[in-house]
Amino acid sequence: MTQPAIFDWAFAWRILPQLCRALVVTVEATVLGMLLAAALGLALAMARRAPWRLLRLPATAAVEFLRSTPLLMQLYFLFYVLPVTGLQLSPLATGVLGLGLHYAAYCAEVYRAGIEAVPRGQWDAAVALNMGRWRTAVGVILPQAIPPVVPALGNYLVAMFKDTPLLSAITVVEVLQESKMIGSATFRYTEPLTLAGLLFLVLSLAAAALVRAAERRLGAAGGRR
Repeated sequence: MTQPAIFDWAFAWRILPQLCRALVVTVEATVLGMLLAAALGLALAMARRAPWRLLRLPATAAVEFLRSTPLLMQLYFLFYVLPVTGLQLSPLATGVLGLGLHYAAYCAEVYRAGIEAVPRGQWDAAVALNMGRWRTAVGVILPQAIPPVVPALGNYLVAMFKDTPLLSAITVVEVLQESKMIGSATFRYTEPLTLAGLLFLVLSLAAAALVRAAERRLGAAGGRR
């Protein structure tokens, strides 16, 4: 009796479009989540450096809470508790919000490190020129603080991409969940799981390459100034 092939290439090609459609959901959640994390992380970093305790303390508490609790728990809270308060979001929107909030706390620390690395003399020079605090931060400090931290932000982009399978816990059908559903329906797990792993690998490498390209471009732009 002939043993079935360990890897059926015909079956793999047949399910690849289905996995690619699910991959679109994974990429969408990653991109939107990272945009939210980058924007909110910068706001949290600036709030933590604010001179007003009413702004600084809540921002610090939010960062510490988000960094000290599991992402999966935060996703469950947003998915099951928010509807009780009257705020109903789709599973994907909830996943994007959860990813964005969780990684915003880490991005905030990256931004804070970049801001603190800017020489104190830059602040003093801005004060001597009678520039306001907001204008100094936006026009002088942030343009110097952000380019050096791009690699760290890129690492979190890749990490978020690899965390998207957690969204299956709140019924988001991303690429890994789709591969498991195909496996349970066909009793063949080798092909869908292998393809899902390869898709993650290819996109992770592509994202890392884009981050390195952005880093080189920002470095070149900084060298021309």
